[in-house]
Amino acid sequence: QLACPLDLGCHSVTKGQLNLIDLAGSERLALSGATGKAKEETQHINTSLFTLSKVISALANKASHVPYRDSALTRLLQPCLGGDAKTLMFVNVSPLPEHFGESVNSLRFATQVNACEVGTAKRKVGAASSSQ
Repeated sequence: QLACPLDLGCHSVTKGQLNLIDLAGSERLALSGATGKAKEETQHINTSLFTLSKVISALANKASHVPYRDSALTRLLQPCLGGDAKTLMFVNVSPLPEHFGESVNSLRFATQVNACEVGTAKRKVGAASSSQ
């Protein structure tokens, strides 16, 4: 929350929220060799990322229903993906040949996200309180 210094004569406050979210990459279960709890966690990650891709597709296609409730991840990200938000995605890829397939999948997902237009971020300005 930022407020203008009193000596500038400003009487408004601009509020914002910054969310930094590290999305774990999807993994191929057959390649990872994960078992037990690690296998279960990998399956949950992959399901959440699949649901996120469905949400992104629904937003990009301006669908009447966006499946935010299909996973905890998309429920948490809903305010970040709505019309009042500005969303930026960084994608890390590996230069190693053995990770080529995963890097291509990450870039495809980023391309899909980049094609999604959810609207223009809106500024939220309110009156400054006298306690500031």
